[in-house]
Amino acid sequence: MGDVITYVGLDVHKASISVALLVPGASKPVQWDVPNVASEVKKLVRKLRRDGGGEVVCAYEAGPCGYGLQRQLQRQGLSCQVVAPSLIPRKPGERIKTDRRDARKLAELLRVGMLTEVRPPSEVEEALRDLCRCRDDARTDLMRARHRLGKMLLRRDLRYPGRAWTQQHRRWLWDLTFEHEAERVVLADYLLAIDQIETRLTELEAQLLALAEQEPYRERVGHLRCFRGIDTLSAMILLAELHGFERFAQPRKLMSYLGLVPGESSSGASVHRLGITKTGNRHLRRLLIEAAHHYRHRPGVGVKLRLRRAGQPAAVIALADRAQQRLHRRYSRMVVGRGQPVSKAVVACARELAGFVWAVLSGTVLRPTEPQVATATAGNRSSR
Repeated sequence: MGDVITYVGLDVHKASISVALLVPGASKPVQWDVPNVASEVKKLVRKLRRDGGGEVVCAYEAGPCGYGLQRQLQRQGLSCQVVAPSLIPRKPGERIKTDRRDARKLAELLRVGMLTEVRPPSEVEEALRDLCRCRDDARTDLMRARHRLGKMLLRRDLRYPGRAWTQQHRRWLWDLTFEHEAERVVLADYLLAIDQIETRLTELEAQLLALAEQEPYRERVGHLRCFRGIDTLSAMILLAELHGFERFAQPRKLMSYLGLVPGESSSGASVHRLGITKTGNRHLRRLLIEAAHHYRHRPGVGVKLRLRRAGQPAAVIALADRAQQRLHRRYSRMVVGRGQPVSKAVVACARELAGFVWAVLSGTVLRPTEPQVATATAGNRSSR
């Protein structure tokens, strides 16, 4: 006879938690609401142990409330899963959505094993990830602030003839004069905002660079920097977003997690290939696509890349060189040979680059066997 398990669905919000308790043998759950505060969560744990039979397993959707509730429940000895919202089965005909319905649905799906658990980061991993995303927010803010200033000048038919945001361009901006006081105030305010965001961005990047020199990041950052298009900041973002890398047993799992594999809508004899799925981590997908643009150029090792590779294992450098050869060949074959769009070729290169990243972070490249290396670099070859 199997173990007796009580399943609990939790619909978590900032101020409240909707609970659905599904005891063994019951067809309908018992439901109630509790405030989302630490003291009430402790009372909830006692009630679940008292009313449930045997082991108690909880689940709630990953969302803006983060992993705080999961950590509270685990500290009190209760098993709790955080599940992927996008992978929860949904009936096409459902048109009513409430907190209680969502909690009941989680409990029922948890009992039949149809929920996909995500790997929650540790508190240290989450702190590093938040730092990387804070830096990305500052980068986005800087781009928007620059755009605002540029559009304000364009409306007045003021165009800088050279490259933007060089020292010469900044001097040109500060030398601009306007007839009206309001225009001078706007220009000064936009320039001040840009300076402040640039200071923020510099400080955040300095923090990431300092962490990159510490354990447990230093060795893996050094390995990733051997690849063209990946420097210290990119390597730190990869490590922060790919916490718990052991869950990617194969390179294709990593490619799928990044949303870089092609979708498909097939039925019977009809096979219809779609664009990439764009599921999973969009930060990493953007980062790898940006890195893949570097492989348009002919393979080579410049001064900066040579300095980054100094002191790194020969096996990692050899793999990075293979990546240059393979990805440039893939790009040339698709764009020059087949006449396919540049964007499509770059995404295909990003997908294969994910396979090389997997080989480095999984440690395969440091203990290579021929089948493993071939698998790590093959990836998903479908590009049509």
